Amino acid sequence: MAFVCFFQILLKPWFAAAVLPQYELLTGLPPKGENRIVRARPEDDDAEPEPEAPPPTVAPEQLHASALFILAALQREGRLIDFLQDDVGPYPDAQVGAAARVVHAGCRKVLSQYLSVEPVMRESEGARVTVPPGFDAERIRLTGNVRGKPPFSGALKHHGWVTGPVKFPEVSAALDPRVLAPAEVELS
Repeated sequence: MAFVCFFQILLKPWFAAAVLPQYELLTGLPPKGENRIVRARPEDDDAEPEPEAPPPTVAPEQLHASALFILAALQREGRLIDFLQDDVGPYPDAQVGAAARVVHAGCRKVLSQYLSVEPVMRESEGARVTVPPGFDAERIRLTGNVRGKPPFSGALKHHGWVTGPVKFPEVSAALDPRVLAPAEVELS
């Protein structure tokens, strides 16, 4: 929790401002470099306490604008949303396969543009692998008959994926990130 609070204070000025009164209350001292009158406890004041300003609220679409930008890019380059929203059940397999090639090529282009993706385990799927003691349960999921203590030995069913550097762009506040693809109207 200390690490989480540290980074919240470092990256979010509104969080730092919200924590500052708690710091003063605990230490009885203002942070270094500040010349402020410090009260030992708020109840020691005769004056009414000032109501704390709520932290600025950010709309979810603004908070997740980069992710929505990537989804829009997947739509623009690979028509991913169109593909997922369409019921492919009535189409013959050959037609679905042809559409999947277009979606695959476009989405792969976007993925490689914004993320560096690599396998969690380098072995081929189906290969025998050993999972050592102290393995990272977020990176390796054990399935099947899991008993005992590591090391575990089994067949690699999926090598997993982990991302390296993420190159999501900053999105202008002037754009509406909810628009994943504009409607297209061809004029005649």
